[in-house]
Amino acid sequence: MSGPTDVRAVRRTGPVIPPGIELVPARRLVEPTVDAWLPLRPGDRPRVTAGQSVVPGMPLADRVRDVRLLDVPARPGGQPGERWSAPAPRDGSGRPRAHSEGEMLFEANGRWWIAAGDDHEPVHAPVEGIVREVRPGVGLVIRTAGSAVPGVLALGDAARGRLEIATDADGELRPRSLDVGSAGAVLVVGARIDAEALTRARAMGIRGVVVATLPGKDRRDYLASEARQRSAIHQLSPFAVLVLHGSQRRPIAEAEMRLLERLAGREVGILGSPPALLFDPQGVPPELDRPGTVHVRSGPLAGRRGQWAGLVGPRRFAGGTHLEAALVRFAADPPIALPIGDLERLT
Repeated sequence: MSGPTDVRAVRRTGPVIPPGIELVPARRLVEPTVDAWLPLRPGDRPRVTAGQSVVPGMPLADRVRDVRLLDVPARPGGQPGERWSAPAPRDGSGRPRAHSEGEMLFEANGRWWIAAGDDHEPVHAPVEGIVREVRPGVGLVIRTAGSAVPGVLALGDAARGRLEIATDADGELRPRSLDVGSAGAVLVVGARIDAEALTRARAMGIRGVVVATLPGKDRRDYLASEARQRSAIHQLSPFAVLVLHGSQRRPIAEAEMRLLERLAGREVGILGSPPALLFDPQGVPPELDRPGTVHVRSGPLAGRRGQWAGLVGPRRFAGGTHLEAALVRFAADPPIALPIGDLERLT
């Protein structure tokens, strides 16, 4: 009869991870669900109610393009956010009056101020989910049915289209590289795109762009172009820009790029609040990192992933700064000392 097992003699299975990795901050690569906030302006007319299910393409509201403020005699019992309709003309002609409908804003000196307009355009749902809240003139909240890849910034309206990979993770999309065959698509364009390419993409019917970084100048130039487009009479198709990492040029992180490549050809949506890429997780099983995997989120090696090799204490880095560092091994190369603040773990 064998004696008791000595636990010290039991051979360990799996990789041994050096201590200290718990000091590296963790974040989620994919959020299982999000509450999408879609803004409404004064005068917009909601077409859904709280608790209602919505699907992509379903009208959520009628947006007023040219909002004007009117003052009308106050009526008893009126509340801000209610719809206002002008009384029928007294001459019996049956012809509708200008600004025959609007949203009641506030009462002052015995009169109501109304937000009204002549031209309306529909606002369509970019995602599937359930309406959680509707606040006229403010916005509505949709609890999404899909998963989300978080970003740091989104510009434009919420949009939806099939995902296409236009460049590699460190690429840059030039205006001359855009093709009309991408109309209706959401393009992944790598590390950077300029304002001219964004404006041309919108004009060609592309629905959205996913990019690693967008410098402040290109952001301002694009927003100025967007404002000029909105002043035109014709209705614009939804177009959105999702920035994944910030303003300093860097490639799309390896983990995000792998997921985007697996989503190529699928329908996705871009939200502005929170900034995120929405997708249906069915048929896209998560890829889990090996134990001890860390990702570089800033610095010269931003976007790469490696294996944690242990703490090394304070080290001197560029600029003469001394920071707590750790060793990270990339592929078969010798470990490199990196500041712990430049690293992250994905869960």
